Amino acid sequence: MAQQNAEKQYRHEYKHEISFADLLTIRARMRAVAEPDPHTKSGRYLIRSLYFDNLSDKALREKIDGVNGREKWRIRYYNLDPSVIHLEKKSRLSGLGTKYSAPLSAEEAQRIVDGDTDWMIDSQYPLIRELYCRMKDQGMRPKTIVDYTREPFIFGPGNVRVTLDYDIRTGLRCTDFLNPDCITIPAGDDAIILEVKWDAYLPDIIRDAVQLPNRHAAAFSKYARCRIYG
Repeated sequence: MAQQNAEKQYRHEYKHEISFADLLTIRARMRAVAEPDPHTKSGRYLIRSLYFDNLSDKALREKIDGVNGREKWRIRYYNLDPSVIHLEKKSRLSGLGTKYSAPLSAEEAQRIVDGDTDWMIDSQYPLIRELYCRMKDQGMRPKTIVDYTREPFIFGPGNVRVTLDYDIRTGLRCTDFLNPDCITIPAGDDAIILEVKWDAYLPDIIRDAVQLPNRHAAAFSKYARCRIYG
C-alpha cells in the first residue's frame, strides 16, 4: 500500500515579517550565496492553498492563542496548474515543524470541495483517510483560499530553505480553489514574510545572510491573516 510522504524529522523554522527594503536586501544576499528553487519560473511561483478548519475554528483559535502543539490541513497547488495537487498536514511543536503529504487528482480535490467524501475512506493514502475521519468526526471543512507569491532559495548544507512570501490574498469564504477566475483580495496590510527552515544546523553563511537589524522571529499565519474578514 502506498504511504503518504513524511519529512524524515522535525525541522527548525522561524518567520520574520519584513519591509520591502528588507526583501530587496535578502533577495540580493540569497542570490549571491544560495540557489533558486528549480521549480520556479523567473525565480518565483504562485501558491494557492485551500485551508480546512472545524466547526469551532480550532486551527484558527489555536494559532491566535499560541498553542504549542498544533496542526493545519490544506490542499495546495502551484501556478494555477492543477496537474500536481497535494493534500498536506503540517504539524508544529516548540518551534519545530514537520509535514505529511499525499497526492490528489483535480477530480478528487474538487470532490472534497463539493463535500463528496465517501470515496476517501477507501483511498490508498492514509492521510486522505485521516482527513475523511476529521471531516466526519470533527466537522472539518474547507474554509478559505490563500494565495501568495513565493521566491524560494535552497542551500545544500543543513538542507536550508529560505523563502520570501508576499502579495498575500484571501478568497474570503470562497472554496472554489480550482477555478483560476476565483476572485481573491488583499489580506489586510501588505505583509512580506521571510521564512527560514533547516534540519540539524543553520550554516553561518545563511544565518548572516538573513540577519536584519531590529527584526525578531514572530509567529505569522497566512491562514489567520486571510480569515480577518470572517
